[in-house]
Order: sequence, then C-alpha cells, then structure tokens
Amino acid sequence: MSGLVRIGIDVGGTNTDAALLRGGKVLATIKTATTADVTGGVANAIRAVLDGSGVTGAEVGAIMIGTTHFLNAVVEGRQLRKVGILRLCGRATRALPPMVDWPADLRGIVDGGAALVDGGVQFDGAPIARLDAREIRAACKAWRSAGIGAVAISSVFALVDARMEIEAAEICAEEMPDAAISLSHRIGRTGLLARESATILNASLHALGQETVGAFRSAFQRLGLFCPLYLAQNDGTLMGADYAERHPVFTIASGPTNSMRGAAFLTGLTDAAVIDVGGTTTDIGMLVAGFPRVRSEGAEIGGIPTNFRVPDVYSFGLGGGSLVRSAPLAIGPQSVGFRLAEKALCFGGDTLTATDIAVAAGLVTLGDPARLRHLDAGFVKAAVEKMKADVEAVLDRMKPSAEPIPAVLVGGGSVLLEGQLAGTSVSLRPDHFGSANAIGAAIAQVSGEVDRVVSLEGTTRGAALEQIVEDARNRAVEAGARAESVTLAELEETPLSYLPGNAMRIAVKVVGDLAA
Repeated sequence: MSGLVRIGIDVGGTNTDAALLRGGKVLATIKTATTADVTGGVANAIRAVLDGSGVTGAEVGAIMIGTTHFLNAVVEGRQLRKVGILRLCGRATRALPPMVDWPADLRGIVDGGAALVDGGVQFDGAPIARLDAREIRAACKAWRSAGIGAVAISSVFALVDARMEIEAAEICAEEMPDAAISLSHRIGRTGLLARESATILNASLHALGQETVGAFRSAFQRLGLFCPLYLAQNDGTLMGADYAERHPVFTIASGPTNSMRGAAFLTGLTDAAVIDVGGTTTDIGMLVAGFPRVRSEGAEIGGIPTNFRVPDVYSFGLGGGSLVRSAPLAIGPQSVGFRLAEKALCFGGDTLTATDIAVAAGLVTLGDPARLRHLDAGFVKAAVEKMKADVEAVLDRMKPSAEPIPAVLVGGGSVLLEGQLAGTSVSLRPDHFGSANAIGAAIAQVSGEVDRVVSLEGTTRGAALEQIVEDARNRAVEAGARAESVTLAELEETPLSYLPGNAMRIAVKVVGDLAA
C-alpha cells in the first residue's frame, strides 16, 4: 500500500472524522457532525476531505469505515430482526436454552423461536447424535410461516467439527431460500452460550448490514468513488464490504480500536497508553506491540455476554460536551453531545461545558472567549485540575505497572488536558490528533481468526497447527487480504488436561495487507 490513496472514516455519536492518506502520508483530515442517517455525515466528510486535499475521487483506491451504527442498534434495540435459533445438541445442553442470559427486552425483540434438535459433537469430534433433517425442516417451516427471515445455527463443539452446521444450513436454505443464515463456527470462539449469542446477534443485524453497506456504496458512487469498501473490525483490522454484510457483528467495538491504531501510527510508539477524549466520553487503553491490549474476558454487548475479543478499554463520561456544575464541582457524565456548537457558552449557548472551561483557561481557542469573562479564575483552574485528575486516576488503573509509560492524547476533546499526566514518561498530542480514529481505520490490515479444540491422538501438534493457520489464512483472504502478504500475528495454545485424548485449544490470528 506504499502509494495507495485511501480514505479512513470513523463515525461516532457526535462527530464523523475523515482522513485522506497517500501511502504513509496524511494529506488531509476533517471533522463533521454525525447525521441521523449516518451515510449523510459520511458523504459530507468525504466531500470535505477531498476538497481540502485537491485529490479527485478517481484517485482514491480504498475507503475504510469504522462505525458504531451496529452497536447502537443493539444497545437501543432498534432495526433488529427476529431470529429462528437452531441448536444442534441432541440431549446435551438442554438445561440452558438459547438466550437464557439475555436482557428480557432484547430477547423479546429478537427471539423468533428456538429448536433444539439432534446433532452436535463431543470435543474429539465424535457425534452426540446424528443430524435429523426432519426436525430441521419442521423448525424451518414454522419459522417461515411466522415470517422469520433470519436463522442462527449453533452446534455443540462446532469449532471441533463444523460439518453438521454446514449441512444444517443447506437444509435451512432449501426450506427458507431468502433467509439470512449465520453459522456459529464463523462467528464466535469456544464456549457454546456466548458463541450462540454472538451468532444470534449477527443474524439479527444481517438486514441492517445489507442496508447500511448498500447505502454507503450508493453514497460513494454519487461522489464518483468506485473503489473497494472496507469496514473496521473489533480487533483493529478490516473486512471487505461483502464480508461485512454477512458479519456485521464483527464491527461492534471498532471505534476505540481505530483510535489506538491511529495513535501508534502518528507517534511511532508500539507500547503506550492511549487517551481518546471525544465529545461525550474518554476511552483509555493500552498499546502492546502496536495493537490494543485485549480483554481477557469476552465483551458484553447490550447486556448480552459474548466471547468476542475486544480492546481492554475503560470508558467514562468526560468529553468536550460534558456539563460542568459547581457546589460541588462536577464534570459529566451528562453531555450536550452533537449540540456543542449551539449549547456551549463560548458559541452563544446557555450551558457551561468542559469546552468552555478549556477556552477560559486558554487551552484552546474556540468561539468567543469574551462570553466566558464572568467565570471565576479559581473555579476554572479547579475544573481543569479535576479533568486531569479524573483521567490520571483511570490511567493509573489501566497501566500494567507503576513505572511511567508514554501516553498519547488523541480525539478533539484531548485539548481539555493540560501538561504532562502523572504516571507518564511523556504525554504526546501528535499532529492530526483529532482524527486519529479515522487514520487508524485507513491504515488497518485484514485479519483472519480461528479458535479450535483439537485432539492430538493420531496426529501431531505441528500438523494440527498447520491446518488451523491455513484455515485462518483462508478467512483473511475471504475478508479482503492479499494471500501472499498474510502472516501469523497471534498464537495461543492451551492444553486441556481435564479432557481425555491429549486435547488442546489452539487460537490463531493472521493479518495481511489489502488485496487492493
């Protein structure tokens, strides 16, 4: 991608950021207001960044988008489809039915009826029960008559042997030709309930994924952009638009990841704390070898436990739009959000915000500082110190040790923080800090992951590992990677001594450059 012209976009709740890069050089960045329809704000940002750089649409080779659109849909319980849930389990696992740990409101929106049928395998691939096509066809007919248009299929130990899921999907496709079918071995990691829940979420978001990606494509064509489109994934890598349509759930936690990858790119640091201050929240995470440190436990999305690998990020209510109150002094978590330009005092509004404090303290020049002359200097100083102290307290919790580490400040709201932060060896605010999230989307690679339990009886560790790496490589290529560029990025091996047969869990991640 040495000379590839690409546009990175990050759609947040308050702002939509865009960055235009040629190879490793940032040509232009822009920040615009997020719009209710998402695509409108994205189109505005692209138009502005092209105008600001003098680059034409015909020169752009790829567009990368990170968006909270699908996460918001889950959190708000909107635009979700009802899903028919097919679990291949035989007599096993029936004590814990699908969606047993979902919040009641979301379960009511998504649950289209569950069928627990014969099938599934043991950890070593031995069948629990043979697949019964008649049971599956009966379930599909019931869902079809109820108007269900999405099906989530999960099999016990599908990560050991996925053939039953694939066969079940073929049967469902015969009975429900227009249904969106999601398979758990392509969605989640080890652990039936969490993997099943992730698959249900993906099936429920499928129609929204098609609608959103289609809207992006149409908007870009109107702008004269006919290049490949990619969406940012939870782990800071990319997937092609076609792949994203089928797997929208993989975009759920892409926002903080983009900011951290952008911070690494802008500073050259591979190990550091990243503090991303936006309009409403501050996200603090750790870079390890250039990528975000990952949470050891799975992500909880909208109150639903899943086993997605997501960045270990702490978020709290401090941003440029945070409300500031006195007696006692309090900042956030309430925020004026995207209405900052009309509500903040410095812009002629009637609400005291954190941005007003930064302007009054001389940390940034915005609006009309004369509107803030009435603020007491002691109060302004105390507010600035509190914002800094709140960030330092969270940073101290997130650091791997008591030793000082570099910190990178990104996001438009990072101007709220004055001077070097306690516990850091240096506190950097690089060029283009306000659009680090969009830059992170633009520079991302493509990944493929496989998490599998294998029995080493009758084979060797090397042979099992080789097959799993090859499967991960194939997934990366399917997601949009150039085959010859794919390399092994992560390898996790866990002997499962409590299982017979010399069992081992192997988790592999590979990354590669864009095929474009």
